[in-house]
Amino acid sequence: MMGRTVAVLMCFSLGMVFGEQRASIEANPIRKVVTMLQKMQARVQEEAKKEEALFEKFMCYCKTSGGDLEAAMKEATSKLGSLEAAIKSAKERKVQTEADLKEHMTSRAEAKQAMAAATAIREKEAAAFAAEKEEADTNLAALAKAITAIENGMAGGFLQTTAATSLRKFIMFKAELPDETRQEALSFLSGKVGEDYAPKSGQITGILKQMEEEMAKGLEEATTAETDAIKNYEALMTAKKKEVETLTAQIEEEQTR
Repeated sequence: MMGRTVAVLMCFSLGMVFGEQRASIEANPIRKVVTMLQKMQARVQEEAKKEEALFEKFMCYCKTSGGDLEAAMKEATSKLGSLEAAIKSAKERKVQTEADLKEHMTSRAEAKQAMAAATAIREKEAAAFAAEKEEADTNLAALAKAITAIENGMAGGFLQTTAATSLRKFIMFKAELPDETRQEALSFLSGKVGEDYAPKSGQITGILKQMEEEMAKGLEEATTAETDAIKNYEALMTAKKKEVETLTAQIEEEQTR
């Protein structure tokens, strides 16, 4: 019984104490302000720490990103310079390509003109040689017949042939003979022979044989010249065709640039 009384008295005493303290706190406005300020200070310090942490992150970002940005700017500047150089180089190549194209087209036209001119000259030379050879063959055949006829004592029969007429025209207009020799040959071919023909037949034969030899030599030289001209023409045409093909390939490439 006694113990219960003590316990009740103690609880009552504690209640009285806490009640007095609460009343004291509620009755002290300065304490309330101090408590509020302490809480505000705690919040401010906490927010300051957070802001400091954010600031440090920001500064770190600025340092890192600033370096990257500077590097990017330098790279962009370098690329810009390279691009300007590339544009300048492209313009220069375009100008050079246009100049090369013009030059190559002119060269190709000149090569084709040279081929056409060479072909025209070759055709004229070939025609001239053909005519010269035909005449030489005819005259050589006539000389051979005349010489055979004189040596066989059949000059009279030969003088009635067309070969004699052709030979007479050649000696009269084209043969390179002294006037006296020319006159003797023409007298023979005209049939103006008499009793003194026999002694002179040897002389006439000699004249005709000399003419035959010189004419054969001339024809041989003309044939050699014609052969050389053909070779030179073919070599020229081969070279010019190759030149035209090369120039055409260059022109086609330049036109696609």
